[in-house]
Amino acid sequence: MYTLAIYLYMLAVGIASLFHKKARLIRRGQHNTWRILRESIGEDHYIWFHAASLGEFEQGRPLMERLRREHPEKKILLTFFSPSGYEVRKNYEGADVVCYLPFDTALNARKFIRMARPEAAYFIKYEFWRNYIEVLYKHSIPIYSVSSIFRPNQIFFRWYGRNYARCLKRITHLFVQNESSRKLLATIGVTQVTIVGDTRFDRVLDIMHAAKPLPIAEAFASGNRVLVAGSSWQPCEEILIDYFNRHDDLRLILAPHVVSEDHLREIEAKLRRPFVRYTNATEKSARQAHCLIINCYGLLSSIYRYAEVAYVGGGFGVGIHNVPEAAVYGVPVIIGPNNKKFREAQALLKAGGCFEIQNAEDFNRLMQHFHDDPAALKAAGDAAAHYISDNAGAADLIYEATLR
Repeated sequence: MYTLAIYLYMLAVGIASLFHKKARLIRRGQHNTWRILRESIGEDHYIWFHAASLGEFEQGRPLMERLRREHPEKKILLTFFSPSGYEVRKNYEGADVVCYLPFDTALNARKFIRMARPEAAYFIKYEFWRNYIEVLYKHSIPIYSVSSIFRPNQIFFRWYGRNYARCLKRITHLFVQNESSRKLLATIGVTQVTIVGDTRFDRVLDIMHAAKPLPIAEAFASGNRVLVAGSSWQPCEEILIDYFNRHDDLRLILAPHVVSEDHLREIEAKLRRPFVRYTNATEKSARQAHCLIINCYGLLSSIYRYAEVAYVGGGFGVGIHNVPEAAVYGVPVIIGPNNKKFREAQALLKAGGCFEIQNAEDFNRLMQHFHDDPAALKAAGDAAAHYISDNAGAADLIYEATLR
């Protein structure tokens, strides 16, 4: 059944590649994998990390970068399945070879392992490629699952998924995020498990420590109360901009999720106070502006440091974005209602460092509370920072257990 599903999926991607760019990139990228391996691998042995997409890459990154620092003689192979990971990180300097991972057929798995010659393999979070795992196991190559998390509705715990679940027993060790995952795995006889948490916390701490000053943002924020809204969408922008227009003592840094000319103009049409786009700004114009619009990518994780309060978008749509990225700076984080499937947000809500709003009235009331009660503002920020620091360390535990 698993093999049939893989071949049907391959057929679907092949057909879709005629019409859709993402499918076309997958197909072309997987075809190029064999050339990349043939030209790049040579006689060396590699530590192999596999991430489905960009989010999983960020979870594996602390491990790769520590390995690079402490064992520069080791070679690193990084694979992706999704173009949203590969196309962004294909030139990642922390890996020696970066390529797509071909579909999980028995033939592809045997060919890939033969050409890549990994000495260990790390699959990040939800990645359980049965045929690859089987070939690695038969060649006595250690296999590790990193930052994995399991839920009762996953196929492994269904009666019809027990055959697929056998691949979990082939994994040398699973480093899971929580106790419920460990208990679920025990019900199917998978006991080579350690609870370490999520390496994502290590990553946001790394980003914070490596963040460089941004002179324009510093000039804008200097001496002001600043609300930073990251990855905002139109529904939450309506709430934020309405509040901003009515409160002259507040500055707004707005980093929309969609950075298109049409959307930027929509935002600017709603603003009733002076604004400037980041790429057009000088330090002088930034000081004069009341709203700084981040019309480029790659700055948000550093810009949260300038916030008194942070808003993380997506909660009025498909789901919130990266809450820890803001919380690591020790500021209260506000999110919309669609957050129930996001473990970090739920935990941060309980810790008192994060706050859910349902509408504009909730947002207005919460912002007024923070304005009127500096002690509450500080306590919420401290709770956010402590949640991140208390949950960091997963990468160190995995490294010490498998790579030292």
